[in-house]
Amino acid sequence: MTFDVVEGDLLEQPVDVIVNAWNRNIIPWWLLIPQGVSGAIKRRAGYGCFRELGYRPLPLGTARHTSAGRLPYAGIIHVAAINMLWRASARSITDCTRSALELAERHGYRSLATPLLGSGSGGFSPDRAEALICETLQQLDSPVKVLVVRFRKPT
Repeated sequence: MTFDVVEGDLLEQPVDVIVNAWNRNIIPWWLLIPQGVSGAIKRRAGYGCFRELGYRPLPLGTARHTSAGRLPYAGIIHVAAINMLWRASARSITDCTRSALELAERHGYRSLATPLLGSGSGGFSPDRAEALICETLQQLDSPVKVLVVRFRKPT
């Protein structure tokens, strides 16, 4: 398993697919005001990929694939990293990491970029989220190269 931790903007990474830290899809996307990663994706990709999510709930820790809208990626993998109280847990972060990687493999992607799941509105410490994601990736055997992206605003 090959992965690197990088600083920068998730939407500027040279990969096939990106991960969107989404919610459980219980509340329709048009009623939400996405923040962080989801907000950036919505502003740049448009609404299409969110419409593709449909109205089916995402169980905590699972992933769903959509197109990338106006973004230059082959797709977006949306993960349910936060519970109904908008909080992430160690388990939701590790389960989402596994689910995203499995979905990327199933779609034949060679590279994936993921944000620090659960560390925005999910309330999880960015350092702890990064450690959990990296520990999970170390346990997996996958041909997909992963970039774990620590957000840094452009200067």
